[in-house]
Amino acid sequence: MRIMMIQPNYHAGGAEIAGNWPPSWVPYIGGALKSAGYENVRFIDAMTFNIENDKLREIIRINKPDVIMATAITPMILKAQETLKIAREERPNARLILGGIHATFMYTQVFSEAPWIDYIVRGEAEEIIVELLRSIEAGSDVKDRPNIKGIAYLEDGKVVATPAADPIADLDQLNPDWSLLEWDKYIYVPMNVRVAVPNFARGCPFTCRFCSQWKFWRRYRARNPMKFVDEVETLVRDFKVGFFILADEEPTLNRKKFTALCEELAKRKLPVLWGINTRVTDIMRDKALLPLWRKAGLMHISLGTEAAAQMNLEIFRKQTTIAQNKEAIGLIQDAGMVAEAQFIMGMENETPELIEETYRLALDWKVDMANWNMYTPWPFAELFEDLGDRVEVRDYSKYNFVTPIMKPDLMEREDVLKGV
Repeated sequence: MRIMMIQPNYHAGGAEIAGNWPPSWVPYIGGALKSAGYENVRFIDAMTFNIENDKLREIIRINKPDVIMATAITPMILKAQETLKIAREERPNARLILGGIHATFMYTQVFSEAPWIDYIVRGEAEEIIVELLRSIEAGSDVKDRPNIKGIAYLEDGKVVATPAADPIADLDQLNPDWSLLEWDKYIYVPMNVRVAVPNFARGCPFTCRFCSQWKFWRRYRARNPMKFVDEVETLVRDFKVGFFILADEEPTLNRKKFTALCEELAKRKLPVLWGINTRVTDIMRDKALLPLWRKAGLMHISLGTEAAAQMNLEIFRKQTTIAQNKEAIGLIQDAGMVAEAQFIMGMENETPELIEETYRLALDWKVDMANWNMYTPWPFAELFEDLGDRVEVRDYSKYNFVTPIMKPDLMEREDVLKGV
């Protein structure tokens, strides 16, 4: 059975200024397929290679895949639906599968807009996709699908969603296939080296109201540190990776495992640097361990400081204070690492004065980098419902952290962008 995975050709700017990052879903899904015996798997990165629709049609036509998969976060969903429509036109009898966080929660809307999709995989996909593909390969998926957990499909024009699948209990059973990627294109621009995005942990126990990653991954789990460092060593040795970014919401939550990871990286002295996103509370908790983090090659920490106003931190349920944010920035820098602060702009209570105060705060903190994100509540996040008519933009392709999508009470959307 010929299987094709496609990263849709969506571009928003934003993170792309730091380089082209390999899509983290591909090696992990591809590795699950390979472990299950599926060898004829090809990945098409239409985003990185900027593959236009006509060329994509040609690629699909030449390769004749039996199963075509795509993924989508919210701003990518329209392009993903278009990609799979092209696949349907070129391969009428192929099975088309969509995954990712947007389709996981918005599957009813997706099917109403893109009925040519056969299956939506909801949630963590490695185990679900193998079970589904085995059924497709046997020609029995229409009969079997009510009993396959974690999928949604159309039946007689009605959306059917099976019960959610359990989270993967043991992340160490994952065996990613990094050979699916064309590595020369994945460069971390600040260092001009190849970059990878591996998983050390999945899930988040915190319930920030603007975020839905904790709903998607559900239970928090972390890998065996030794096995994870083995994977990093493979990336460095076999694929010449010089920088990696942990694709985790909370890599430092399990202090024991993260410390063991750092100790093992420091012991092996691999020629690789890395970066993480984490919480201010973890920096405060582990301030004595920060020199070890740096010794392990960690050189860039991005903190979800989010706001200049304590009121907004409480709205987000961040469980931190402005004073803690400032102290955490200083601790990171004192340990010799780059400190990045992320700010969310354009809340409903945003004002020109608050924007100016946020800038003054960033200067006072002396952050190495400040990341200004437009407030973008996902349509499946708790805060989205609360905002109601304040959300003026319903074109999901604009939900890219660059375009203001909601109107503050005392400002116009355009003025927020000008202020930033």
